[in-house]
Amino acid sequence: MPTDPLAPLLELTDVRAALDGARAATDAAMRHRALRRSGGPVAAEIALRTSVASAALETHGFDLEGVRAGVVTDPVVQGALRVTAALDGLTGTWPKAPRQVLAKLHTLAARDVVGPAELGRPQDPSVVPRLDALAALVAGATSAPVLLQAAVVHAEILALKAFAGPNGVVARAAARLTLIAGGLDPRGLLAMDVGHRSREPEYVGSANAFATGTPDGIRSWLRHFAAATERAAEELVDVCEKAGE
Repeated sequence: MPTDPLAPLLELTDVRAALDGARAATDAAMRHRALRRSGGPVAAEIALRTSVASAALETHGFDLEGVRAGVVTDPVVQGALRVTAALDGLTGTWPKAPRQVLAKLHTLAARDVVGPAELGRPQDPSVVPRLDALAALVAGATSAPVLLQAAVVHAEILALKAFAGPNGVVARAAARLTLIAGGLDPRGLLAMDVGHRSREPEYVGSANAFATGTPDGIRSWLRHFAAATERAAEELVDVCEKAGE
């Protein structure tokens, strides 16, 4: 039997415990009573918050209420909103044709940011083999916990600088799609990008550390991802509490 390529990452110091804690926080948040009667409005609010946070992580930060009111026309914000709206419809395709889905995510995210010839394709052919390897993971080459899979998908796309323009929006959307398709967050209720945004210096630093490929660098990123997931779960609870008032 071939060795699971992600299995060694679980043996890095504190990683398994951090991911287990993030999973427990997520499961607890998903049991909030408000989701039984206000699931739709909660999901819509989470979608807005995480889209705004993702754009902000691309240095396109705008006030949440301005985006809610529809007065923000910034193309990166609008692209992040389009991407989030598309995730549910891409869930079934993601494990079967991840490269196709990545192309779609980039087209949605960067439509008004880069030229038509750049949409949906890697900006450097040299990254294609690593994108293919990542696609193989998504398509079933690993049985690692879904949080670990999502963390690696996210960090790899960031490290590769795979797509022109708002590459980070694509990376974060692919990670969220992994959580949705993997069953941890089937309704897309985790405000993952709010979690990353709330720890932005750590997010940037640990992503750069992951790109070095060292065990310590990878461990730094995985611990960040777990902490961001816990913050995302807190955001879900906050939205649920407000919906229940």
